[in-house]
Amino acid sequence: MPLPKTDPARPVLIAGPTASGKSALALALAEAEGGVIVNADALQVFENWRILTARPSPEEEARAPHALYGHVPYDADYSVGHWLREVAPILAGAARPIIVGGTGLYFTALTEGLAEIPETPADLRALADRRRLAEGHQALLAELDAETRARVDPLNPMRVQRAWEVLQATGKGLAAWQAQTPPPLLPLARAQAFVLQADRDWLAARIDRRFDAMLRHGVLDEVRANLARWNPAHLSSRAIGAPELIAHLQGKLSLEEATARAKAASRQYAKRQRTWFRARMREWQQIPAQ
Repeated sequence: MPLPKTDPARPVLIAGPTASGKSALALALAEAEGGVIVNADALQVFENWRILTARPSPEEEARAPHALYGHVPYDADYSVGHWLREVAPILAGAARPIIVGGTGLYFTALTEGLAEIPETPADLRALADRRRLAEGHQALLAELDAETRARVDPLNPMRVQRAWEVLQATGKGLAAWQAQTPPPLLPLARAQAFVLQADRDWLAARIDRRFDAMLRHGVLDEVRANLARWNPAHLSSRAIGAPELIAHLQGKLSLEEATARAKAASRQYAKRQRTWFRARMREWQQIPAQ
């Protein structure tokens, strides 16, 4: 796709749904104008997934500086708060940041601010995990305060669980915490923000082709390396396609069925991303994905 015209002195933000070509755009921009490519994808931070999460390859990383990719242990917790703390010194550095990814919450927190909510105790997180798996996230949604329940995405189990944890841990709803949000690290007016717009059918075909390419490039070996230590409760286990391919290696699914389910999960994730971008990134410059 054609490179957007940018001011080399101002940070660049590039958001887009999975498989839309945003990483390639960021790399092309870095090679043309300089800068450091900064990850804004919540799963590309984990060290145990490269192929499955479509992290930049070693060859791509050698073409331009990259930051915040594959630096978090597979069993670690990692939140938007962690990410903001790691992005702050990059924003203050000499190289222009080109921040790229598909995690809308990261971009919103960066440009609008993030409420300083206390961490969830481990035992409460474990309880929330058990209830979500046993009862479904709708049970947690029903127990939220009215203001938070009206604002949280009811179709996103992890957002609902996080809101439930905050209410249980602090006695105050997530919406109330968000009302006390401090100033953002990077106000949108100081950045050059682009969001890729992709036709649904075009994107679905790209998602399918990319997953087929992952299989050819050894993603089953990557998943097999995680099989012995697999724990569905780990944040890294939420990588799209990981549960399905693990199930295949455990003999619970055929490769054909695991592939079909993983592709469907990717398409559903892309739909959620596109919905978020339409609702929260109306002031961003839209670029047609090609």
